[in-house]
Amino acid sequence: MSEIIVGISDLKVSSNPDDVVITYALGSCICVAVYDPKVRVGGLLHFMLPDSTLDVNKAKENPSMFADTGIPLLFKSCYMFGAEKKRMVVKVAGGASILDDTNYFRIGQKNITAMRKIFWRNNVLIDNEDTGKNCNRTVRLELKSGRCLIKSSDGTVKEL
Repeated sequence: MSEIIVGISDLKVSSNPDDVVITYALGSCICVAVYDPKVRVGGLLHFMLPDSTLDVNKAKENPSMFADTGIPLLFKSCYMFGAEKKRMVVKVAGGASILDDTNYFRIGQKNITAMRKIFWRNNVLIDNEDTGKNCNRTVRLELKSGRCLIKSSDGTVKEL
């Protein structure tokens, strides 16, 4: 089994059933996990911010940093391996309010809202999610089975 690590503002896609794609330390960031069970293609996106208009140059350099540029890139990257939108299973995690007890900046909430709008506009349904709250999360996507596991900072592990 090979682990593929997805950093912050990063995405990785694989078609190798022996791969496990993992991202760590999701706070206000969002992880979008996609998986096509027929061709066993999947990947993770770990985006930081909702809207690429915040910094157009950064979005050109690293589209994975933003929801509006990263989400389409994740899907297109899976399509290159034979995945089809209609078969994609979509799971999301993150969007917490970490270090923002007053909820002043609401970055996690803004990320969740931006992600939902993008999916809604593109007719994509979220199959399961673990968003909001006040905890960090780690996400593991097993390409052999499509299982998506979430480990929270309180030690709980659950399958999405």
